[in-house]
Amino acid sequence: MGNLLYVIAVILIIVWAIGFLSYHAGGLIHILLVIAIVAFLLKVIRRSA
Repeated sequence: MGNLLYVIAVILIIVWAIGFLSYHAGGLIHILLVIAIVAFLLKVIRRSA
């Protein structure tokens, strides 16, 4: 499950970077970035606990 969260976080960060560079997706890209960061932080917290 933790590995899946990491993969999702990486994919969302890549999608955000592509959208940020193209300026076409607007606020949706920033929502995806927030979701990716939350998923990454959950993985880090669960690994250390």
